[in-house]
Amino acid sequence: MKYTSHSEFGKLKSVFIKGVREAFLNDSHLEKNWKELNYLSKPDFNKAIEEYQSFENLLSQSGADLHYLPQEDKVNMDSIYCRDASIATNHGIIICNMGKAGRVHEPHAEKEAYEMYQMKILGEIKSPGTIEGGDVAWLDESTLAVGLTYRTNEEGIKQLKDLLLPHGVNVIVVPLPHYKGSSDVFHLMSVLSPVDHNLAVVYSPLMPIVFRNELLNRGFELVEVPEEEFESMGCNVLALAPKKCIMVKGNPSTREALEKAGCEVMEYEGNEISVKGGGGPTCLTRPILRYR
Repeated sequence: MKYTSHSEFGKLKSVFIKGVREAFLNDSHLEKNWKELNYLSKPDFNKAIEEYQSFENLLSQSGADLHYLPQEDKVNMDSIYCRDASIATNHGIIICNMGKAGRVHEPHAEKEAYEMYQMKILGEIKSPGTIEGGDVAWLDESTLAVGLTYRTNEEGIKQLKDLLLPHGVNVIVVPLPHYKGSSDVFHLMSVLSPVDHNLAVVYSPLMPIVFRNELLNRGFELVEVPEEEFESMGCNVLALAPKKCIMVKGNPSTREALEKAGCEVMEYEGNEISVKGGGGPTCLTRPILRYR
């Protein structure tokens, strides 16, 4: 079988995750940090452990190889959202430079973990460039969409292009709106989750017209998330395989639309580990390889 890192929907082969105990540490750590990191409210540590175990079980049942990022003293509770600190490519890992000040040490911590696994590092995004993994999504093997946001700036995108263009990767820039401002977590994958080569979950009200049309021109069918399910992370859907998805429980309309589109949908309780911190199942994972 052949594998690729250039996919959001191929059957998951290997993925890095970071558990609640390693990221949240304990109740007192949450109490000290949740407000500064702009969580909706303080996560309940014990409930978060239960939620994460259910989420991890779904990943395990998919047959994917799970790799665990270790506890690191220099990073904070946001490190549970491990997609954001790096980008996986067929030519090596790109180490990001975070746009959120409270997360600046996460990329180096992930780099150390990848080096321990003897994984190739393609390059690093350097200041003043910033880029976060939640702002990038593969549309196909040679096309990467990148959100221009408060977390990912023009210099970061320029450096990303410099790393990928020599390998034949086309980078599509997607300027996103102000929405709730610079303190809020609003990534490209807040409004886009590809779940097959021609199927994507979207929240159209916050999606640029030109990019939405790009998806349609590429033959994507769009599963539209209703307004009442956007804040509850209805648009953040992780594909374990083509049309086999994980999403946060509490988004029945989006789930029904996915099932009508032929998808198998699994859910986990995510109030503590996803909704409060603004990071759904895609954010909780750093996929490395998928089957082509």
